[in-house]
Amino acid sequence: MTDAATATSAPPKSKIVGGRRVGDSFFLGLSTTAAVSIMLILAGVAIFLILKGLPAITANWSEGDLAGYQNKDWGSFWEYVGPLLWGSIWAAFIAMILGTPVAIGIAMFISHYAPRRIAGFLGYIIDLLAAVPSIVFGLWGIIVMRPLLLPLAQFLNEYLGWIPLFRGPVSSTGSTMLAGGVVLAVMILPIVTSITREIFLQTPRLHEEAALALGATRWEMVRLAVIPYARSGMVSATLLGLGRALGETMAIALIISPSLIFSTALLTDGYNSQTIAANIALNFPIATDLQRSALIGTGLMLFVVSLAVNMLARYIIGATGPGAKGRKRGKRS
Repeated sequence: MTDAATATSAPPKSKIVGGRRVGDSFFLGLSTTAAVSIMLILAGVAIFLILKGLPAITANWSEGDLAGYQNKDWGSFWEYVGPLLWGSIWAAFIAMILGTPVAIGIAMFISHYAPRRIAGFLGYIIDLLAAVPSIVFGLWGIIVMRPLLLPLAQFLNEYLGWIPLFRGPVSSTGSTMLAGGVVLAVMILPIVTSITREIFLQTPRLHEEAALALGATRWEMVRLAVIPYARSGMVSATLLGLGRALGETMAIALIISPSLIFSTALLTDGYNSQTIAANIALNFPIATDLQRSALIGTGLMLFVVSLAVNMLARYIIGATGPGAKGRKRGKRS
């Protein structure tokens, strides 16, 4: 009876092939294929952008379809992509300035201040916000945010007009970079909040209890134990949110009235720098073959900038993360 029970309760033996179990070999092959596929897809996108954008990058912009493109005479591709690249970076920078402190504050409230039920509900709302399409954010910006920000724009221009950012005639429609930046800030909230919240929750419990045991208040515990531990994660979450803001298309295309210029104006209408993604969305359907090549070339520039931002985020995580010191000691030994 004992031998039968032992035989029944014993785990089934896995088939071993080549020194590995079949399940382990299958999972290893599946994960390796997925990793290689990601690299191939990334390389394929880069090669496509280079091949399709190269004719416009090397073309003579003083003749043919590129002469006077979008009502301006461009000397070369780089003169054309310069204002677009500036507009993309400027809009994303405004969004990060407005959205990052709010996102970190929400993450801190959810992880260390809110009751469990409220924290769970807010976490669900934040995750749901990430699923809202960008076109919905664009419509919300047109109908709600543009009229709502008009009094603020008047106030900033009246009392802070001596600052170049708030100088110039205030838009009567609200189609300003300020409105676009506010909507972009809302759009990056989910990714920055979710990542930062998880980093805050990974703070060692003993560190927090030690700070409280020494007489620290809740805020002092957060400042002395949580924030130093999560600093690298906060930076990487911010950079990932920046990558999202750089590639946003429809919200900016719907809200602002852009121009192909270098501008830092926040309150004017028609003097806002256009972004690369919005410019592609607006002009690609009506462009000729060479003009489409120029638009794809600008997409290549955006691809390079976004890739650099994400690589910087990964580097910061690896170089300043919680386990970075241990890895450095291991290499030295």
